[in-house]
Amino acid sequence: MSIEVRGVEKEFGGFRALDGVSLNIREGELVALLGPSGSGKTTLLRVIAGLEYATGGSVLFDGEDAGARHVRERRVGFVFQHYALFKHMTVFNNVAFGLRVKARATRPSPEEITSKVNALLNLVQVEQFGSRYPSQLSGGQRQRVALARALAIEPRVLLLDEPFGALDAKVRKELRRWLRGLHDRMGLTSVFVTHDQEEAMELSDRVAVMNRGRIEQVGSPTEVYDSPATPFVYEFLGNANRLPCRIEHGSARLGETVFTDATGLADGDGVAFVRPHDIEVTSDRLALSIPATVKQVLISGAVAKLELTMDPAPGMIEVELPRGAHWGAPFLAGQKVHWRARTARVFPASAGASPVAAPEVKAAG
Repeated sequence: MSIEVRGVEKEFGGFRALDGVSLNIREGELVALLGPSGSGKTTLLRVIAGLEYATGGSVLFDGEDAGARHVRERRVGFVFQHYALFKHMTVFNNVAFGLRVKARATRPSPEEITSKVNALLNLVQVEQFGSRYPSQLSGGQRQRVALARALAIEPRVLLLDEPFGALDAKVRKELRRWLRGLHDRMGLTSVFVTHDQEEAMELSDRVAVMNRGRIEQVGSPTEVYDSPATPFVYEFLGNANRLPCRIEHGSARLGETVFTDATGLADGDGVAFVRPHDIEVTSDRLALSIPATVKQVLISGAVAKLELTMDPAPGMIEVELPRGAHWGAPFLAGQKVHWRARTARVFPASAGASPVAAPEVKAAG
């Protein structure tokens, strides 16, 4: 089932949680709503589910306005961050609950309920725990049970609110791979809320990055990471160096040095962004390179992290290099070096225009 969100607004006592949000979700797609706390992502999920009513705008399921439908009529499966399982019920009865409370005309027989619940417990790989209570399960197991309960009503849409937020890192990684496989096998249309960039990138077909009640950018994980539409998206998705610069005649300058291309942007103050792993450092001066001094070198697993300072200093530059790939020799604190960006993005200081991607700079030699 496809979902279309058209200009949705939501206010809580004068606070605008959603400000004209529009989003199209294709049938069978897995979409992440990604953003910091307070960005409106959970509110949007609840409006889609029918748990909150929009102040303005509309939500359409397969082209039909869902606004007048009660939450039970939308056939939406909802998985909460903290599971919301019934503590006094066994795992089996938790999953069976949604089937047993159906109207008599559509309620399956007891035999059908038993068969379906057992099949779902097997699907989410907790079939051996049917007689246990939620308190007797691990966090990952409870999350699987919550998912089975959501699937029991045969939803047309699966909505998940921070589904792995209460789990430790290792279990989160295991469960999100498993969830992606389950989504593909069942062919559901799924939307999940997260503040975890890695989770959104790994799980979703497309990512909607939200900030202050609006969607800043929608695209594939590769699109939003490699081609951020706004400074917020650039900084929120991964680590980035933010450098004040001057845009002059289609180039961005750091001090007197041309740093990168800024074709299409008007002259004036700008902000350049470059990710630490997109910087190369050498002991020799290269085209478009900038002199700097190594402040310190930190080794983190397979990555060498350099902190560079410049004079005049627009701020510290963070660089990430694969260990052993220091372009000739390891760098030491106090060493004079040159650095340049293989790729960067430039925005006007006002961030009112589209960013410009710099062309790739080939390493000398």
